[in-house]
Amino acid sequence: MKRALLIPFTLIVLLVTASIAYWAGRHGSGSAESPADQPANTGSPAPAASAKPLYWYDPMIPAEHHDKPGLSSMGMKMIPKYADTGTDQGVVHIDSATVQNLGVRTTAVERRALPASVQVPGTISWDLRQAVVVSARVDAVVSKLYARAPYTNVASGAPLADLLAPQWSSAVAESQALQHVQSDEAKALRGAAQQRLQALGLSPGDGHTIGSGGQITLHAPQAGVISTLDVREGQRVNAGQTLMTINGLSTVWVEAALPQAVAGTVHADTPVTVHVDALPGQAFHGKVETLLPDLDMTTRTQRARIVLANPDGALSPGMFATVQLEPSPGTAVPVVPDDALISTGEHARVIVAEDGGRFRAVAVHAGRTAGGYTEILDGLSGGEKVVVSGQFLIDSEASLSGALDRLNGPETKPAPATSAPMPGDQP
Repeated sequence: MKRALLIPFTLIVLLVTASIAYWAGRHGSGSAESPADQPANTGSPAPAASAKPLYWYDPMIPAEHHDKPGLSSMGMKMIPKYADTGTDQGVVHIDSATVQNLGVRTTAVERRALPASVQVPGTISWDLRQAVVVSARVDAVVSKLYARAPYTNVASGAPLADLLAPQWSSAVAESQALQHVQSDEAKALRGAAQQRLQALGLSPGDGHTIGSGGQITLHAPQAGVISTLDVREGQRVNAGQTLMTINGLSTVWVEAALPQAVAGTVHADTPVTVHVDALPGQAFHGKVETLLPDLDMTTRTQRARIVLANPDGALSPGMFATVQLEPSPGTAVPVVPDDALISTGEHARVIVAEDGGRFRAVAVHAGRTAGGYTEILDGLSGGEKVVVSGQFLIDSEASLSGALDRLNGPETKPAPATSAPMPGDQP
């Protein structure tokens, strides 16, 4: 009996409780706004009631401007951009606490000449001023070669080849017949005979070594290396034909490939230091002799000719070399660390720090880079403070605030992007 009365009583209590809760909810919802109905706190002062937005944009795509509210191409709700009511255009204001949290570091712009030392590749080649051509002055036959392969070292006066030339016999016989004459007329003929020997490629001493039939031995006019050998034994040669070329090795040339940006700072007598991989630890010092007037059409580089002394013959033609040039330093110009430069491909800028937590984006014309610094040819005068750490965050804020649009000017400002009307937008 008691259990039967307890069940209806419990149901009545639950019903009364639910009714009270429903009544409280109805009255509470009418007096308070839900969090979704309250405006979001953006951390910036609200614009004046009469202010008109310049455009709408998505914070994720600040460069994309729209003339109507709605959703961006990424599906985000766009926010309005109002005109800057401040008087200092192109400046981003950041409080000191935020600057410290971002780890912003600045450095002063210095005026000095950057070190001009540059390294370029080079190739060692023959010094063509030491090249001597050995040729046949008359029609002859090569009866013997003493140097049978190119790149053979020869000493000065060493035998090179035996040539058989009957035309030489009469010239040598005439010269020998006039060796002991006494009259003035005969002495004049003796001089003419010796000149004939020289025209035929013979010296007065060759007459003592000429054999029967006009065979004579040619000797090396200087010490060096036979760089080219153009004949073989038994070959018939004509008058004036090149037999071989002898190159000296007391000096060599180094042809350095200079980029066009570097070639303007290099001139004759510029000191250089040359290193070759084949001789580690050795340095060869010299000077630029001349800049060759033509450019390499493949690499678009200009060649500089350098003359190096090579007394022991350690440097051989064909070796690759690393050439370090020391041009004279230029005039002092403003320089900034490489980290301070923001390059977009077409333009370059830096963030200049001013007093009161103000930062300004300044367009600059960058020049040569060396030693971790870059020359600023236009845009800075020296003494300014530029941001070297955290400048990309400030640059992004400048892009959102429109400072970069004012920096680029109206002629380079991109036209506002247009988008299709969104559902719910007013025509």
